[in-house]
Amino acid sequence: TKLKRTQLSLFNNVQAQDNVKRNPDLLYSTQIGDGPTAVGGYTNCFTGNLWNETACPDPATCATNCAIDGADYEGTYGIKAGGNSVALKLVTVGQYDTNVGSRVYLMEDEEHYQMFKLKNREFTMDVDVSQLPCGLNGAVYFVEMDADGGMSKFPSNKAGAKYGTGYCDAQCPHDMKWINGEANLLDWTPDPNNKNSGVGKYGTCCNEMDIWEANSMATAYTPHVCSVNGQYRCSGTECGDNGADRYLGVCDKDGCDFNSYRLGNQDFFGEGKTVDTKQKVTVVTQFITADGTDTGDLSEIKRFYVQNGKVIPNSYISYSGNVSSTNSVTDKFCTEIKSFFGDNPAFEKKGGLKAMGESLERGVVLVMSLWDDYYAYMLWLDSSYPTDEPPTKPGVARGPCPTSSGRPQDVESKYPDSTVTYSNIKYGAINSTFSATFNF
Repeated sequence: TKLKRTQLSLFNNVQAQDNVKRNPDLLYSTQIGDGPTAVGGYTNCFTGNLWNETACPDPATCATNCAIDGADYEGTYGIKAGGNSVALKLVTVGQYDTNVGSRVYLMEDEEHYQMFKLKNREFTMDVDVSQLPCGLNGAVYFVEMDADGGMSKFPSNKAGAKYGTGYCDAQCPHDMKWINGEANLLDWTPDPNNKNSGVGKYGTCCNEMDIWEANSMATAYTPHVCSVNGQYRCSGTECGDNGADRYLGVCDKDGCDFNSYRLGNQDFFGEGKTVDTKQKVTVVTQFITADGTDTGDLSEIKRFYVQNGKVIPNSYISYSGNVSSTNSVTDKFCTEIKSFFGDNPAFEKKGGLKAMGESLERGVVLVMSLWDDYYAYMLWLDSSYPTDEPPTKPGVARGPCPTSSGRPQDVESKYPDSTVTYSNIKYGAINSTFSATFNF
């Protein structure tokens, strides 16, 4: 039976989830509601960046005493959905607080995330990043979360996918308030730069396929693999926190990125360039297997763009030397470019594309987000990074933004209305989800 393309519709109603109306297609969920509140009342279990010690003396008791509220998507988080699109706004001033950025998931129904199995498939979407300046990241990616948000694994998790629980990614984030059905409050340290955030003892890790990380100046697509399957709660060295432990954890945090600017083609992506970010663009990502079947090993991740009715093939590497000319992600590309740039070969050590393919075969959840970066100011995406290396060194220049850009306080104050829009999401057999003229 020939696989047909499937177009996914986003949930129209963006009101509080207590009032959702069933849609025959797909819903989406925020990462968390308006915050944990005490069961049977309206006392906040988490205020600012601190836990309520009375309601939350320990992780298990906190999970019993507290619940996650439904979310006012547009009023609190600046998320607006309609038809086949969703728009995420950077700064939203709500009734009680100011919110920065958001993360949403595609749902199969009210209780389950939509699961994708992407080997021997392609994934296509339209993206408008014209309003995203330096320092912002409109990201679309897949992570190996549980379909029910972890409810079946952890009985103390009564919220599940409906309330956005069970998140994980290859960075093993420590700022998640709930992990494995418990509050992540042990060793909790408030973030000195963010009044609404902090980090706990545990991180939450899983395989991650970054389809799209971009603003109007630069973009990258990046597979990240882990030595664990599915969502995994880490602690200590296995989290691979930045610093001496970065390459000792269970996940490859660097990934194997394909960033056209970093690979030497500085005229390919951006305002007025070959892929013009002043306009909406269709992004096509293909997951090619070695034998052309759904069960074969993942051997290549290809990228096309469609704009103004024409297909634009991905750019090729513009460097000469010990690196092959290619325009897609393969194990050979990853090995050669890591060596050429002098990067750590963690992607290869963690299993490379074969491991990524195994994750995509088990099933992954679609995530859409907009965020700014308090740690590295998004310089790793759109500027020169690391900043102590000369930008003329291959691999350091990743985009045209100055190294002084991307400070969250500047971005949030100068560009609060920055918005990214994702639409027309489709997946299906290779070459089935787009129709246009090839522009070689």
